[in-house]
Amino acid sequence: MEQAEVWYKNGLRFHCTGCGKCCTGQPGFAWVSLDEIVAIAEYLGLTIDQFAKKHLREVNGRYALKEHVETYACTFLDGKACRIYPVRPKQCKTFPWWKENLKTKEDWEEAARYCEGINHPEAPLIPISEIHETM
Repeated sequence: MEQAEVWYKNGLRFHCTGCGKCCTGQPGFAWVSLDEIVAIAEYLGLTIDQFAKKHLREVNGRYALKEHVETYACTFLDGKACRIYPVRPKQCKTFPWWKENLKTKEDWEEAARYCEGINHPEAPLIPISEIHETM
């Protein structure tokens, strides 16, 4: 993606406020790779089988972390903190720099409706180079 071609070529404002809203409130999937499954299971002191039974769901041949049915919160969200933060999946590490959030300014503004750190008045301006490194 050419930096000059994107609508956010001058950067975007974002600062994680630790609100936990990115981990709850909306149905979806936190996809995990096999390497991530192994890392999370080891971090929790579980076997792969134990971890899979308790924390994974299979969707169309892929694996995702389970979420609470009523709230759609990730089962690893404890209050506002992630219990597996050091080994969280890449999908979690790269939020909000997902391609679907960056397609258009309107998509970015839609993501800002549920993420208070997007366009936060005290958020630093993140340069496009850093955004693309994180993606």
